Amino acid sequence: MRRNWAARLREITIEGMRALVLENERLRVTVLADKGGDVVEFLHKPSDTDLVWLSPQGLRRPLPPQAADDVGAFVDHYEGGWQEVFPNGGAPSVYRGARLAQHGEVAGLPWSVEVLTDTAREVAVRLAVRTRRLPYRVEKRFRLASGTAALEVEGRVTNEAPVALHAMWGHHLAFGRPFLRPGARISVPEGVRVIPHATSIDPRGRRAEELFTVPPPGSPSEIVYLTGFDTGWYEVESQVGLRVEWDAEVMPYLWLWQELGASTDWPWWGGAYVVGLEPFSSMPTDGLAAAVDNGTAMLLGPAQSRTSRLRVEVIA
Repeated sequence: MRRNWAARLREITIEGMRALVLENERLRVTVLADKGGDVVEFLHKPSDTDLVWLSPQGLRRPLPPQAADDVGAFVDHYEGGWQEVFPNGGAPSVYRGARLAQHGEVAGLPWSVEVLTDTAREVAVRLAVRTRRLPYRVEKRFRLASGTAALEVEGRVTNEAPVALHAMWGHHLAFGRPFLRPGARISVPEGVRVIPHATSIDPRGRRAEELFTVPPPGSPSEIVYLTGFDTGWYEVESQVGLRVEWDAEVMPYLWLWQELGASTDWPWWGGAYVVGLEPFSSMPTDGLAAAVDNGTAMLLGPAQSRTSRLRVEVIA
């Protein structure tokens, strides 16, 4: 029965792409099934605050890239939002003869949809996809219960090959306006340490000495990796509060990416004000081959699966 109250589920079309809307009294979450299972809306209804960053280029239906460019394959269709990243994190990489594009492969693929629960008490859907260059199956279940301001996501990756394979697995959570404001505070557990990226991503140098207060527009870009989590969580205090929890055993790294309008060339053209706080299995953002070399890549044996959980909650 169609409901306009409590927990409810809708299927809609956005720019010709199948999408799912999970909604309750406090949240509305929109998931693009036809593009990576991306979360393109995480709206806190009482404050009318969307926590997801939306790129100035807007939402684009994935098409073949306009040039032979393994970075553009992702960036040309990057609407912002929150992506699942698997099996390659960051820059293009070559793994055992397979050329993997930026953040490839699942963020650009259409996922199948199965409705698991559709009641006034809760709604839940399962999305699934198989990668094309490596023999993996990836699933994720979204669950939203009535009365809560928390989205629960449970993921599973399975190696379908008869040989062991490496992978990087992460959640590319990017936050922007109206939620993100200068002066917003980021909190992490005590004892977490910072590993700067090997090179600066801003020609003016590093700003790794102060990472946990969001700076004003025009500040230098930065990326670092946080690790040493006994439990995986962080909080952001801004227009409303946010808490993200995840399995630190599976994803022991948190990538902290800040692009604040300082990059005036492609692809941002000075128009991005965004902070990414991204739980990841591995580092750095140089791709799977680099993670294999430094020993942080996941290794899955034949037919082996790995699961993880993510919980994103608005704290008003």
